[in-house]
Amino acid sequence: MQIARVALDVPLHRFFDYLVPEGEVLGTAEIGLRVRVPFGQKSRIGIIADLAQSSDFPVAQIKQIEAVLRDLPALPADWFRLCEFCAAYYQAPLGEVMLSTLPAGLRRIDPPKARTSHRLPKLPPLHEPPPLTAEQQTALATIAANGRGFTAYLLHGVTGSGKTEVYLRRVEQALAAGQQVLLLVPEINLTPQLEARVAARFPSAGLVSLHSELTDAARTRNWRAALDGSARIVLGTRLAVFTPMPDLGLIVVDEEHDSSFKQQDGMRYSARDVAVFRARERGVPIVLGSATPSLESWANATDSRTPARYTLLTLYERAVKNARLPVVQRIDTRLEKLQDGLSGALLLAIEKRLVRGEQSLVFLNRRGYAPVLTCTCCGWISHCHRCAANLVLHLADGRLRCHHCGYECRVPKACPTCGNQDIQPFGRGTQRLEVALSERFPQARILRVDRDSAKSRKQWETLVEQIYAGEADILVGTQMLAKGHDFPKLTLVGTLGADAALFAADWRAPERLFAQLMQVAGRAGRAELAGEVLIQTQFPDHPLYASVVRHDYPAFANEQLREREQAGFPPYAYQAMLRAEAPQMADSLAYLAAARSWPQAAEHGDVMLYDPVPMRLARRANLERAQLLAESSSRRALQNFLGEWRKRLEAIKAPARLRWHLEVDPLEF
Repeated sequence: MQIARVALDVPLHRFFDYLVPEGEVLGTAEIGLRVRVPFGQKSRIGIIADLAQSSDFPVAQIKQIEAVLRDLPALPADWFRLCEFCAAYYQAPLGEVMLSTLPAGLRRIDPPKARTSHRLPKLPPLHEPPPLTAEQQTALATIAANGRGFTAYLLHGVTGSGKTEVYLRRVEQALAAGQQVLLLVPEINLTPQLEARVAARFPSAGLVSLHSELTDAARTRNWRAALDGSARIVLGTRLAVFTPMPDLGLIVVDEEHDSSFKQQDGMRYSARDVAVFRARERGVPIVLGSATPSLESWANATDSRTPARYTLLTLYERAVKNARLPVVQRIDTRLEKLQDGLSGALLLAIEKRLVRGEQSLVFLNRRGYAPVLTCTCCGWISHCHRCAANLVLHLADGRLRCHHCGYECRVPKACPTCGNQDIQPFGRGTQRLEVALSERFPQARILRVDRDSAKSRKQWETLVEQIYAGEADILVGTQMLAKGHDFPKLTLVGTLGADAALFAADWRAPERLFAQLMQVAGRAGRAELAGEVLIQTQFPDHPLYASVVRHDYPAFANEQLREREQAGFPPYAYQAMLRAEAPQMADSLAYLAAARSWPQAAEHGDVMLYDPVPMRLARRANLERAQLLAESSSRRALQNFLGEWRKRLEAIKAPARLRWHLEVDPLEF
């Protein structure tokens, strides 16, 4: 009798024993193969995690494997170790972790048909590689000097300094050594430009992409190509960090600071942190690149009190000859009357660009027409009845929408409370800004770029092509336009509405605001045309803006780290957040109170449990949400506590509709 221990996509922290069918003899080479097994009333796809000759259960209770699937190679041992690390660190069931990393097509009973060949379009190189600057040469020489083993490099380069070229030169070296390369980007919208550049540079390297907009068949095909080694370069978003690659020799994480690398449901992992673990475990170098590194990464590279975990590489000059960083100016909006939210100085600067045939970007990180609709008579405002939030006015299609739960309805013709027909939008979003600019500059070609105008990758690529072709004079955009794009004619950036983040309750808000401003400012003047950035603010003397004006990330980061150390915030503390949601807030708080009162918590004196509190967005999609923070000055102590605490959490009796999850290293508070 042979027993296969099978990992299944279920929320239980265990494997399941199945009998190996008669006539099948499985050895260690079959560990990692997919199998079809009965589970409950249905069949499921699982993964062979181990083999044994006996079981703790009676043989009569053990079901038999229905089929051993040999349509692709067994998943490798290093992939198992990566999943085991994530399951342990993020307190997630190992079977869920393993199966969730596979393409959906390989988790289905009827997977897409395999294709034996892949080769991929062959594109001629667009041009010879550009000459390297002295800083780029130094960065590459440092990487080369450390050899092929594990080293984590933090490549801090100002916008336009040529970080991508450093990546590509290092990719070239890895390919020449017969290695595979994993390139991670935070968002789908950043893949087309990098994908085209990599494909043109390495036309026969076998480049595949992995992201959520691929069809199941395409994702399965590309993932399979990575597993069998025919794809030498994998470019993808966060889930691609789990792609099995037998010859992996280099990992690159672009825009490593970006919060999109953090998964916000299921296993709440950080793809950047998982990538660093994977590089260390495989013994290969990893390059983390950003103009505004996360403060955790900056501390890992610069904290003089501990041995540097990361090697810092810096690029302070723009790579294009004669290109300079844009001049940043603050516009004090307390001193002048705004016209539709736009200062006279910004309007004049836009007009100058129109005369010169250059492009302007007006940045407002708020989509829709206005954040809320209100009655001037009785004070009614457009609340979402499902969330503790307002419905946003989308005037272009006559809808009110909740950006949290997705609820939408028609714009009322009169106040639902008092019948007053004089209901007005309050505040402004990108749609309203687009209308105002159209009225102010009727001859200008205005292009709005946000989640409403670019709902799919195809729509996004069309908009980007229009910008590159010079078919737009004024861009109105959200953070979609803030990073990763090089528009040669764009010379002016104006930012609106940044002040709100200066005094937000979330202590990470200043870090996000600084990164956002530096990224969007970096869109201006990337070629030989000079760039200018105008920041509208009521707080022009705020130190954050002073650092933006100087393009001085180190000064900002070091001051933020000093404040965090004094306050005991990460990276000088380690945190986990337990969240609960239920139809009634009392149930959510009661569950968290029971979790906090665990008697054995006293045995972990180096871990502090805070009081349960409602979340900032206390109600979402008709569920009342609360949270409890666990914190420690020791990562190991917190992990030891969480492993035991999770078992306690699973044993607490709770209402049927209550749901809870545990997030390690939370980003949102």
